[in-house]
Amino acid sequence: MRRILIAEDDRRLASLMKDYLEANDFEVAIEENGERVAQALANFCPDMLVLDVMLPGKDGLAICRDSRPHFTGSILMLTARNDDADQILGLEFGADDYVIKPVEPRVLLARIKALLRRCERPSVSTKPEDFTLGTLSIRQASRSVKLAGESVNISSHEFDLLSLLATNAGEVISRENLFQALCGRAYDGLDRTIDVRVSQLRKKLGDNLENPRLIKTVWGKGYLFVRDAWL
Repeated sequence: MRRILIAEDDRRLASLMKDYLEANDFEVAIEENGERVAQALANFCPDMLVLDVMLPGKDGLAICRDSRPHFTGSILMLTARNDDADQILGLEFGADDYVIKPVEPRVLLARIKALLRRCERPSVSTKPEDFTLGTLSIRQASRSVKLAGESVNISSHEFDLLSLLATNAGEVISRENLFQALCGRAYDGLDRTIDVRVSQLRKKLGDNLENPRLIKTVWGKGYLFVRDAWL
């Protein structure tokens, strides 16, 4: 049975989510105080953290940032504000997805299942093999990346994105296809998850953010992993 930790101080909402998820065969725990979420993660060992942005003691963005280096499960952010800043920060701090409250229970369940399915796959790449191009090395078994012989500190969802782009080097991949492969659902035309992750990848690979040469944006079409740039 998959485990989900809900970090939410609205007791009624947390209880409703807990009851609905338990009715769909999940084991669920609730933590109301942000200061205690880290200990709850250690004690409960969940597969996923459903994390409210506004929590007493310590806010959800800080929890996401501090938990991501050692928590290997998925993080689904909940926010009551349709605010791009919160959503972008959450993704940059390591969240895998976010939903705007209030959210229908069936929608929440679908998001949770999609994230868990994605984590079950060893790689989103259609060619799950080791990849070496110039100074870049990607190893599927260890899910690790090296650049010029140095390890790159990369998150799981960043690895999936890099693997997919690299194994299709020289081909433009649409944002829609990237979103479907990485997030497990159709792109709605508004979600900025892929854009944020590409930006984070560029930073970690030392690409020029103003004029990128490694991962290019092809306006109106998608993203291109430039093969010749690594040689």
